Amino acid sequence: MTTISNAQLPGEAQRPSGDPLWCSECQTDVHLIVESIEALHPPQDGLVDVSYTCIECDNFYAHPAGVHDVAGVLNRHGQLMGVLQFGGEYFHCGAPMTSLSSGTSSIAGSELGRHRTIHDVHLPTRLLHCACGFQMEVPD
Repeated sequence: MTTISNAQLPGEAQRPSGDPLWCSECQTDVHLIVESIEALHPPQDGLVDVSYTCIECDNFYAHPAGVHDVAGVLNRHGQLMGVLQFGGEYFHCGAPMTSLSSGTSSIAGSELGRHRTIHDVHLPTRLLHCACGFQMEVPD
């Protein structure tokens, strides 16, 4: 578990009490990679909605957590980072990705037999680019 305590902050303010970032299978927070951080709805001071994966056992978690606890995981030396979604932005290599283009992707339908068909699905997307060359397509 993180070494950051939930002691009082300067000025006697209490740190908000979200669930800790923790892998229930590995019983540690050492192998966690934060995947997204979003504001809570309705907002709560000092808390965010966080999703993360344990890269040791591949378990996925999502729940409200304290900003301080999330920062503790993100700020670890050697933290591996794939793509982090923060608000409406995507980050790779620690920098926001830029939008190269917008378009439509389609998923082809097929026949399931006996008069049941899955129709083609068209999804508006945008192509994102990182300065390192990494690219990905996301729903728009």
